[in-house]
Parts: sequence; C-alpha cells; structure tokens
Amino acid sequence: MKVKQMKQIVYRSMLFILLLQVGSILKGQSVDIQKLHSPILFKGDSVTAYRDPLALYEKGIIYLYFTLTEIEPDGKIYMYTAFSKSKDLLHWSPVKKITAKDQSLNYSSPGSIIRYQNEWIMCLQTYPRKNYSVEQMPKYGDENSRLFLMHSTDLENWSAPEIIKVKGDTVDDKNMGRMIDPFLLQDQQIKNKWWIFYKQNGASRSYSYDLKHWVYNGHIAAGENVCIIFRNDAYIMFHSPPNGIGIKRSKNLMEWKDESQVLTLGQNNWDWAKGRITAGYVLDIEKNEKNGYRYLLFFHGSGPKKETEGDFDKNASIGLAWSKDLESWEWLK
Repeated sequence: MKVKQMKQIVYRSMLFILLLQVGSILKGQSVDIQKLHSPILFKGDSVTAYRDPLALYEKGIIYLYFTLTEIEPDGKIYMYTAFSKSKDLLHWSPVKKITAKDQSLNYSSPGSIIRYQNEWIMCLQTYPRKNYSVEQMPKYGDENSRLFLMHSTDLENWSAPEIIKVKGDTVDDKNMGRMIDPFLLQDQQIKNKWWIFYKQNGASRSYSYDLKHWVYNGHIAAGENVCIIFRNDAYIMFHSPPNGIGIKRSKNLMEWKDESQVLTLGQNNWDWAKGRITAGYVLDIEKNEKNGYRYLLFFHGSGPKKETEGDFDKNASIGLAWSKDLESWEWLK
C-alpha cells in the first residue's frame, strides 16, 4: 500500500471518529446520569464549602459555577466565585477561581448567565466579612453586600465585576441596603427587557433595557437564591426557604402563586445535607429527554450540623437531582 493511500485511510478514520464525537455531543449522549455513583458532585469538608451552584450547558459541556469557601491554616475564611466543567457529570476539570481573594468583597453566589450582545454576562454578589476567622463562625455578609455583573467571551475568563445599581442611577451605592443572591433573566413578552431578582425584603426585582440603567419594581415574599425558568406560558421560580427548595408560578413576574411542594429530596438519608438543603438551580438540558430526564437540579446541602451551628463555611456540598417534567424528582440514595 502506498504511503499516500495510508495517509488517506488514517485521515478518514480520524475524521470518522471526530464526527462520532461531535454527533454524540450534539445529541447530548455525553451527559449520562446512570454513570453517577453518588448524589454529590462536589464534596465539602472541614475546611471547604461548595455552595450556590449555577449551571450552563454549552456545546456539549456543562459549566458549573459556585461559591467556593476556604478556611486557611491561620483560620481566616475567604469566599470566591469558582467553576469547573464536565461532559458527563462524572469527570470534572480542576476547580478554577475567577474572583479575587478579599474578605472585604468575597465575590460569590453566581446567580445566572445570559447571552447579550455576543458575550456572556454573569450576575453575582459581594459578601463582605472583614477580619473573619473560625472563632466567629458563622458570620454573614454585612450591610455592604451588593450585586455585580461580569462579562466573558469564553465562559472561563471573566472581566472585573461592575456594580448593578438596581435601585436606579440616582440612588447612591451606599444607600441601596443589603442585597444578595441575584438572578438575571429575559422578559418573555418584551425581548429587550431584562429583569433581576435578588434577596432583599423577600425577593425584590428591578428591570432594565440595556443592563446599565435599572428601575426598581417592588418585591414579593420569597426565600434566598431565586432561580426562574419559563415553561408552558408561565414563569416558575425555585427559591430557598429556611430548609428545602420552594416553588412559585407566575404569568407576569408580578403576582406569584405558591406550589404546595417544597423539595427536600433525600435529606432524611443524607448526613451531608442534614443541616439544610438550599440554593436550587434548574438547568433545562432538553437534548437528554430521551434518556428519561430533561431537567437537572443542582443544589447545595450542609451538614450534619445546621448552618447556624457552623456548617456554613465548611461541610457544604453540591448535589444533583433530575426530572422529566418538573413535577416528580429523582436522585441517588
């Protein structure tokens, strides 16, 4: 066989394998829940907490962003926004921090990522806890907690955070009050209108037409870590009461009706989540519907102690559940 013919055969074989791989990604076959052995994706320990997950599915890859809390050898505690990525939910890239080490800021709680003007935009918070160490646990973000946006072209490298003036341009940053856990989404009726929900007086909301100038628009009773998706002509909100993941529905983002169900998943059997289940983020991964599910629910669990007892900045882990209809949920035991 001539060298040229051999090269052609090798080239065609490589191309065939590549096409199979691409086809698998496009069909969503790489994400296979059946291969998982634990409900835990990222396990916290005595010096580490994984909290507040946000997930994005892009070109066959799941990007998982979260709050990473680390207790250093000297006892000081720092929070970061970090991420990892995976094609199969089983093998994850090394965790990468994308915000700075600074107790006066503690960028954390990534809420959502949108596509806007050919780039990705993420919303997140600051959670200032100056001079914070293990002797003070738990300590919560002070009155200077604020909301921010970051920009990216590749989902891995992000711009410096820019504050979101959700109360309007005329309200000074110092007078906006404590606010955490932002979630950014597009209005389904007015496509150039954007909303941001955040934890203040329940769940407050503001809107913008350019992501720069915002108008405050009231608040509703709700817990922390709001996540909102739009399905069947209704907005569905997942939020966090003192324990579990609550659900609300709305036609217009103004009036909300509570669902009777509060998701606590397998908490009764999970020591790692005995203290609290919270911060649910629902990802629609429609390409996998044929495998028996469509929606992935990322959340974090704290335990065995309650967060108020100390398992806030440690022993917090990110878990996973799934559903095909947003009504019934499944998880590993």
